[in-house]
Amino acid sequence: AIKSSVETWFMSFGKNFVNHAANMIGSVVSGFITFFVGLIFSIYILSSKEKLMKQTGRLIRAWIPEKFANYFIHVCEVCNNVFKLYVAGQATEAIILGTLCMIGMLILGMPYAPMIGALVGVTALIPIVGAFVGCIVGFIMILTISPFKALIFVVFFLVLQQIEGNMIYPKVVGSKINLPAIWVLAAVTIGGNIGGILGMLFSVPVTSSLYTLVKEATKNREKSLKINTK
Repeated sequence: AIKSSVETWFMSFGKNFVNHAANMIGSVVSGFITFFVGLIFSIYILSSKEKLMKQTGRLIRAWIPEKFANYFIHVCEVCNNVFKLYVAGQATEAIILGTLCMIGMLILGMPYAPMIGALVGVTALIPIVGAFVGCIVGFIMILTISPFKALIFVVFFLVLQQIEGNMIYPKVVGSKINLPAIWVLAAVTIGGNIGGILGMLFSVPVTSSLYTLVKEATKNREKSLKINTK
């Protein structure tokens, strides 16, 4: 009876293990295929973007009333410009944070300073909270060498993050996309509550696009009503 039970358990375990392994391999393969297909598709779009934009513009103007078509194209141009500037601002902010982190770690005599600084810079591409991922990984790396230095690193990073999140990030990113710092913070906070990490990623450029369009519409409205804003 015991032998039969053990054989049954091993058969069940082996079957479950094979199923889990097959599912894991399938997920990994599927992920790689999706990544490469998306990469090829993105390269194709970028290489043909001028032609695609021209064709899209012709379709819009041919099938949509002229007034609405022109405004729709203008909205797309504003969004495109804002997203490009946002990516540039986000990259600049990530480089600044990573560099400051590395310099501070070197001054404090901490190990893995260049590696952790680069990691913090890369993870900082996620607005406001992304750098904390780099902080956690850096803490674990330093912990293997010195628990005291790991604790000092966390304190140093929290101070740096407060400066970056409340002063550097709103100024750098906000100046790139012409969005006031208060709206940058509000967009990231609301976007994070609504959509998590993706909400944080897209909330700032979306808010900036809406801010620009509302600002233009308001100016046009004031002009049409002959309102003196001086």
